[in-house]
Amino acid sequence: MGRKGLISILLITLLFFNGFLPEARAEKVRIKDVVHIEGVRDNQIVGYGVVVGLQGTGDNSMSTQTTNQAMLANFGTIISNKNDIKLGNAAAVIVTAIVPPFAKNGDKLDVTVSSLADAKSLEGGVLVQTQLLAPSGEVIAVAQGPISTGGTDVSSAGSRVKTGVTTSGRVPGGAIVERDINTEIGNTAELRIILNNPDFSMAAKVAQVINENLAPSKAVDGSTIAVLIPSKFCDDKISFISILENLTVQTGSGVAKVVINERTGTIVIGSDVKLLPAAVAHGNLTVTVSTRNEVSQPNEFSQGGSTQAVQNSTITVNKQPGRIIEIPGNANLNELVRALNLIGVTPYDLISILQALKAAGSLQATLEII
Repeated sequence: MGRKGLISILLITLLFFNGFLPEARAEKVRIKDVVHIEGVRDNQIVGYGVVVGLQGTGDNSMSTQTTNQAMLANFGTIISNKNDIKLGNAAAVIVTAIVPPFAKNGDKLDVTVSSLADAKSLEGGVLVQTQLLAPSGEVIAVAQGPISTGGTDVSSAGSRVKTGVTTSGRVPGGAIVERDINTEIGNTAELRIILNNPDFSMAAKVAQVINENLAPSKAVDGSTIAVLIPSKFCDDKISFISILENLTVQTGSGVAKVVINERTGTIVIGSDVKLLPAAVAHGNLTVTVSTRNEVSQPNEFSQGGSTQAVQNSTITVNKQPGRIIEIPGNANLNELVRALNLIGVTPYDLISILQALKAAGSLQATLEII
């Protein structure tokens, strides 16, 4: 199925649902699904390590040889010349991981291992014990184990088969946390919760729901709600948070937005997108240039003639008639999609049309290109 077919299915699907939902319908969601607690966050850790056991697909860097020499020295094996270590069976890597809040000593983490030099593949390799550090330089976890790349890269006699990326991989549960991660949850009197997507209306609604059902609260800004902890919960914040995060709040109309991914031709149009009066003209001009190679051969008895290659180019112009679609003022998503579907646009045509509507002041939405 081509891109044009895909966009047609997308537009028809949106029209189908819009037929039943002419306006955005407010839904109730749990507070825990739209907020997070201030200070409760993940932490990044990173380390430098070596992967061994590679089948000649490691790197040829001097840094790897130096690291291997130092590692063997720690095990009591002295190598006077680092060049004595054969190349290709080891690779220098950067190891990264995410430590969740409240992680405890002995917890296991997944780690990502990525080649640092010119290694061809980490497939089949084993990560040697690697310290993972916080930005402060403190050792948070230690990682080790066999690497899963999720792909393969095999070459022989000039032929090569490659599936997926093999210069990076994962070690599931390969890191062990070496110290507790202490996470502060507010203070003794107040808890602050943060909206995942800042919005003044949503902040006010969350504060109102908490006020009416649990405890005094106030929206500080478009993303922060301050909640006073009742005295009976001062020594039991976890129970208070459990009750708070399971309260439900009515969703409202968000910011009208159109999101475009030009690399893949994906367009997502929010339900609150509106248009001022506009007319869209759409036409296709296709120019095809084809070349036919021929050989000009002189006659048998010609003097000084030589064989020449001749290129004969043909240019064909196929221009389809343009079509003008009028879009009424204050058009909603249903009318916008119906109009664009009528002119049979491709994803890339639709991107150009939306950008032109925004530039003309007709598209009443934020146009975000990712």
